[in-house]
Amino acid sequence: MEGGARMIVTIFIVCSIFLPLASAKLVPKGLRVGFYENSCPQAEQIIAEVVSEAYKKDPGVAAGFLRIFFHDCFVNGCDASILLDSTPSGEKVEKDSPANGKFLRGLEVIDTAKARLESECPGIVSCADTLSFATRDGSILAGVPQYNMPGGRRDGLVSRAADVVSNVPFVNAPIQQITELFVRKGLTQEEMVVLTGAHSIGVAHCPNFAYRVNKYNDTFQTDPKLDDADSANIKSACQRQVSNEDIEKTTLPFDTQTPFKMDGGFYTNLLKGTGLIESDQAMALDPRTRPIVQRLAEDQGKWLNQFGRAMSRLAIVDVKTGSEGEIRKQCRSVNLENKGNTGIAQNLGKTNNDEDPGKLDEVEDSGKSDNAEDASRTFDSGINSDSRNTAGLGDSSDKTQHFPSNSIDSLHDFMRTMP
Repeated sequence: MEGGARMIVTIFIVCSIFLPLASAKLVPKGLRVGFYENSCPQAEQIIAEVVSEAYKKDPGVAAGFLRIFFHDCFVNGCDASILLDSTPSGEKVEKDSPANGKFLRGLEVIDTAKARLESECPGIVSCADTLSFATRDGSILAGVPQYNMPGGRRDGLVSRAADVVSNVPFVNAPIQQITELFVRKGLTQEEMVVLTGAHSIGVAHCPNFAYRVNKYNDTFQTDPKLDDADSANIKSACQRQVSNEDIEKTTLPFDTQTPFKMDGGFYTNLLKGTGLIESDQAMALDPRTRPIVQRLAEDQGKWLNQFGRAMSRLAIVDVKTGSEGEIRKQCRSVNLENKGNTGIAQNLGKTNNDEDPGKLDEVEDSGKSDNAEDASRTFDSGINSDSRNTAGLGDSSDKTQHFPSNSIDSLHDFMRTMP
């Protein structure tokens, strides 16, 4: 009996990891590539132009879009709820979470794109699609090959800071914990490792990695996985005699060689043991994910193509379509007719598939894995007893960024309050 129970548990775990592969090319009914070809033919071109203009001035926005998009999709679905400054409920919104902050990089670019879309096609293109297309376009400018991004998402009416922490990976969480988070979102371990390659560009703020050189654990003052040069670099950046606020603003690039170019150097660095984020580095150490890291390091072109497909898969997580949500006129607030209407907002987390189970469409190449036999591997972002900040895809900016909270005085306080 005991052996049978173990077998059942083993089968359940294996199935839960591989199940997403069975529907790798399926997306919710209502999403499709070319969604606006009739209603607003210039939509994707307008967004691409705005993103290109912003990228020329500041290539760091590409990493900014990745972080915003990831944190939006993983917290109650890809519905642009992360863009809201407030909601009718008066609750703290996702931007107010210490894991995000009101100064997420690239928000003003989304505002500009949405304003141009409203001028061209009023009330047609959602903020959720605007963010999706902008993220794709920024990634392409940074070096990712062109990939399909379906449209048809609608905008959420709810945004709660309280929903963020349990839905985004921590910077030193165990591989298994982050694997389970990705599986819950319908993604695989391999897609997790592939998407973590977003850390090929952008920067991380000191609270995401400074703990590695400051009372790392009861045995080691410094994370023994760090070499002397990396340890000294972190100490130089994050242990200066300045205020906590200044330390929170201080950043280091994920990849010092090509901080604005999406390339395989990120994975090569992990194999060398020089990953800045502990959970990123863990992918090269865990026997389940190391083979994936090795393959991606050896074949940059393969990773770049897989990244585009994985992004298409991420973009369909818990989307709202059909009559759900709304098409916002302005991305930072819900439409006037829905202000105070809390009944509609109960759609939070509900997708079109809840109403029409099994109604799915296909998207070309979306989510296809080049190594199906290895698609049960992992993405990572970690957690340690002394450092509790979250860092999903890209702590993006190379400029100032805060992580405010009305109930927590600083990011350092937030880190201490996490379990």
